[in-house]
Amino acid sequence: MNSQTAYFPPFTVDFDLQAGIMLNPDRSKSTRASTMIPYYRDRAAIEALAADGDPVHYEVFEKNIPTEEGHIMICISKLLPGKIGDEFFMTKGHYHQRIATAETYLCLSGEGFMLMKTPEGECRAESFRPGRMVYVPPYWAHRSINTGKTPLITFCNYPAHAALNYGDILTEGFPKLIVDSAQGPALVERGS
Repeated sequence: MNSQTAYFPPFTVDFDLQAGIMLNPDRSKSTRASTMIPYYRDRAAIEALAADGDPVHYEVFEKNIPTEEGHIMICISKLLPGKIGDEFFMTKGHYHQRIATAETYLCLSGEGFMLMKTPEGECRAESFRPGRMVYVPPYWAHRSINTGKTPLITFCNYPAHAALNYGDILTEGFPKLIVDSAQGPALVERGS
């Protein structure tokens, strides 16, 4: 490096793992029921929940990291428990704008699934439990689903230049869903 190089300073981050939050995040975002209306099959149920106090579905806590190649974004996701009809609370889900980038999710507490799909519609679900990491390869859209009674808390990281693309999921959705059944959480076709 030459004398003109400006280095990004190292830093530390503290977490409250019991509460499932990053302490002193630079950014936090709460996603409420009203913004989740297009993502559930039972539109009447999600609209009723949105009208009844519009509760938070999930929160994300992040640090300000340069969105350029070489840096790694870090965040905590806290997905609350609940159901809309027979579907469990979930995140919107996203691809990466730079679709050839991966992401990892380490489950800190709670239980659920990471539902993933390719642009061609191949669909996979991997379970979350404390201490389990899910690797989401490049080209796979992904969403978290909380099938438990407590918040599903995950630590995630991905290349900072990847950027998130929610638009494709909003228009095309996922071909499969995780629903509550007599046998427990089940992966089913969206139309069933």
